[in-house]
Amino acid sequence: MSTHTIVHLVRHGEVHNPDGVLYGRLPDFHLSDLGRKMAERVAESFAGKDIAAVVSSPLERAQETAAPIAAAFDLPIHIDERLIETENYFEGKTFGVGDGSLRRPEHWPRLWNPFRPSWGEPYVQVAQRMLDAAAAARDLAPGREIVCVSHQLPIWIARSRIEGRRLWHDPRKRQCGLASVTSIRYEGEKIRGLSYSEPAADLVPTKPGKGFSAGA
Repeated sequence: MSTHTIVHLVRHGEVHNPDGVLYGRLPDFHLSDLGRKMAERVAESFAGKDIAAVVSSPLERAQETAAPIAAAFDLPIHIDERLIETENYFEGKTFGVGDGSLRRPEHWPRLWNPFRPSWGEPYVQVAQRMLDAAAAARDLAPGREIVCVSHQLPIWIARSRIEGRRLWHDPRKRQCGLASVTSIRYEGEKIRGLSYSEPAADLVPTKPGKGFSAGA
């Protein structure tokens, strides 16, 4: 008989980023005080579940989100490089309409192809590494539940691939809120379903253009 396993892809909580830079894979970007509350809320949402392993992106904000989950189940945090944020040319810059980055002609060649995208890691590559990471997590504890903490864009790309959507998209329309949980249900090695929840939704500040991530 097939084994039923669930891999939960958790997006990290809010990051302290007062300058509004696109932090991407840069080090030393940590959760804000609110982000830590979000991480605690996610940990609480897993109470009573059969969590057997916790895996995280190597970036600090992801590990800090994973920490209360791991503590709640007395588990170590495994690091998987494949869960990392996407690579992006604009990392370390402010990025939005009206600011310096998009107004400077030297950056325009990076924007020629939104379908790949030309400014960063190809979507197909992101999808493959994320699905590989999820499969590796599944194999850590077949028949149980595993938590993987990652980032908005990689999680959304993985979900889009699973649900058969095109990978290029409007960032404002991603359904992957702060501290959200995208759960992949496996039967053996086959993906049989996917669900989404936002345990910390009431803690998320409401802002114009909500949905864009400064991480990616």
